[in-house]
Parts: sequence; structure tokens; C-alpha cells
Amino acid sequence: MDIEVNYRNKNRYKTARYPLRQRLFWTWLIRLLSKIALHGKDYRVETVGMENLKPPYLLLSNHMHFIDFELAAQATWPYSVSNVVSIDGYVIKFFLLEWIGAIATRKFTMDLHLIKSIRKVLQRGDILAMYPEARYSPCGTLAFLPESLGKLIKLNKVPVVAVVHHGNHLYAPFWNFRKKRKAPLHTVCKLILTPEQANEMSVDQINALLKKELAYDDYRYQKEQQIRITEPYRAEGLHKVLYQCPHCMTEFKMDSAGAELFCTACGKRWVWEEGGSLRALEGETEFDHIPDWFAWEREQVKQQIREDNYSFSDEVEVWSLPRVYRYIPLGKARMTHQPDQGFVLEGEYRGERYFIQRLPLQTNSLHVEYDFGPLKKIDCVDISTENDSFYCKLSQPNRITKLAFATEELYLRSMEKLRADKEAK
Repeated sequence: MDIEVNYRNKNRYKTARYPLRQRLFWTWLIRLLSKIALHGKDYRVETVGMENLKPPYLLLSNHMHFIDFELAAQATWPYSVSNVVSIDGYVIKFFLLEWIGAIATRKFTMDLHLIKSIRKVLQRGDILAMYPEARYSPCGTLAFLPESLGKLIKLNKVPVVAVVHHGNHLYAPFWNFRKKRKAPLHTVCKLILTPEQANEMSVDQINALLKKELAYDDYRYQKEQQIRITEPYRAEGLHKVLYQCPHCMTEFKMDSAGAELFCTACGKRWVWEEGGSLRALEGETEFDHIPDWFAWEREQVKQQIREDNYSFSDEVEVWSLPRVYRYIPLGKARMTHQPDQGFVLEGEYRGERYFIQRLPLQTNSLHVEYDFGPLKKIDCVDISTENDSFYCKLSQPNRITKLAFATEELYLRSMEKLRADKEAK
């Protein structure tokens, strides 16, 4: 059982509230500001099968950078949209997000009121926009999608539109989003399900369709469109997602500079070429496609879990976000991640101990941040409960991508075990 932090102010930001309806003024202003932000960029927004579509409908978008919102706004004009937004997006500017009809939630928690808020938006005839990956894609490919999406679609009985952005990760990769690159952006908005079609499908069939329709690979897009990323710093930060060397198998000793990625343990180096391929400077090129390397790392973590060879423990620096005015520094704490116990965060604040636990079945994925601006541009993970969020900076560098893999794989393993137990009864 959790032991909450001993705050002076016991109040929390109330996410269990229905959103305001976005007024025409805000819809118009969002459209205008998005147009201004996109000015000078090479972008194209394409719609497929939406000629006669009017709200209400559910809009599901992939997620690579803030520019996703600006591009989606071009396709939804002139209708009111309520976006599901993570609690950290509300810090300081919460009043603005409330006015434009956003819905606050804490990532990867069991937020039952979120379902009610979504239903409220759709029942009043508006567009509900969700980014189901719930974080920027770390590698320009589709991240984890929750199984609850299929149930949500079955429940609400409205059309479903998939918004897939191509090029946004190339323009601003999550692992080095502050240094932009020149890349053409192509957004496709496609009607993928009518209420009648969804009614005839099972939840599993809907989820399979969503994975197919939302699938993307920005590095393949780069090669297919023959896009050249010429910036000399193009590989800087890539070691944050490609953290394990496929040559010597050492973890967390990768680094990057300029257009090169290298292992500080064995010395092997790769260059990320302008056309999008990786090439070893000497010897075999283990992976010439960046997402293949990323997927291989996930398999290594999955294998460790299968062999009961996975565990994590570290002393971390913690900031919390019970409300939306500022992050509260909680000092040092001990964070562990184990296959049976999930995440445990244990520390002390104002003379009293706190204890936060998220079991594998309670957390289907992990919110990670690279170069997180609100907290001194640190790399961190966010462990959230239903009424608080804890942003943890690890003392051990370059571990957070592996923690995200392990969180998802432990959840999937726990779900498989749960289903097997039910079938056995």
C-alpha cells in the first residue's frame, strides 16, 4: 500500500473534471497560431475518406513532436477539439488548457474519469483527439498501444480517424529535439472505422487494425522519399535510444558526436549517413536501419526477463507534481524495478517516509523524457499514481530507454499469465 508524500498542502490538481467546450474563438486562434508556427516548413496534410465526415469522432494520432498538434489542427478545422493532455503539460499554463477544452490525465494510470470525459466530449458532438502512444516516439516508429483502445472504440460508437505523421521525428528526434533538421512533413488523416464496422468487430480485431493503420517508420520514410539529412550534428543524442553495443554487447557505454555513434567499451564506430542508413566504419554493419537496432535491444531485455535475469536499483533525485503550479523537489530516493514488485520508489520528505509502488499490471508503459526542460534539461522517468507524479533523475546514465522496454515487457508477461490463469479455472 502506498504511503503518500507529507506535503504541507494536501490538495491535488483535480483531473476528475469534465472539460469545457472549446469555443469558436479558441478554435480559430489555434488554427491561426498553428499556421504561423508551420510557416516556412515543407509540410502537406492529406485527408482520406473524410469528405463528408463531421463530428463527433475519435481522432487517434501518432506522436513524435509538438508539431503533431499543429498539423492535426489543419485537418480538424473548423470543428471544436478536446485533446487529452498529460499533467506535465498543464504546469503554469493550466488555465489556458482548461479554456481550450483539454482533458488532463496522469500517464499510464487507471484513470476511470478520463473515460467519462471522453464520452462527454463525443456526446456533445465534438472531436476527441488522443495520442495513444502517450509520449514522443523514441525511435520514429510506433510505440506501445494500450489494449484498452479497442474497448474505448466499442463503447463510444463513433467514427475513428487515424492521423499518421511522417517526417516529424526526422525534423526533431525525441533524443535531440532541440536541434531541428530540414525534412519534409507529410500528415495523412484517414477514416479507418465507422461505428457499424466497429460494432461487427471484436476488441482484438479493432486493436489489430489500429496497430496496422497507425504504424509508421520515419527512417524508412526517409529512405523511400530519398530525404537527405545533411546537418553535421544529425547523430548527436542517438546513443540515448541505441544504448547497447551489438558488437561487444556492452550496455550503457554508447555515445555520439556529430554524425557518428560509437561504443566507449570496444571502440567500434558507426556513421549515420545523410540518406538515413547506419554504416560501421570498420568491420560488419550489424544494423543499417536504426529501428532494427532499437527492436534488437527490446529483444535483449525480453530475453533477460524470460531468464529471470532482470532487475534495477538506483538512487534517484525526485521532483513531484501533485498540483500544476510547480515541480516540488523531494530530494534523494531509492527506486527499484523488479519483475514481481514492479516499480518501488521509497524516500523521505519533511521528516516522514513515503512509499510508492506500481505493480507490473498497473503500468503498461513508462513515461520517459530526454533533456526535460522544466527540470534543468535532465533525462528522467515519470512514475505516476492516480493523484501524483514523480519525475526521477537516475544517477546511472543512459538507463531510461531500457527501463521503458522492461516496463512494457513485464506488463505483457503479466497479462499473459493472467489470461492463462483465467483459462485454467
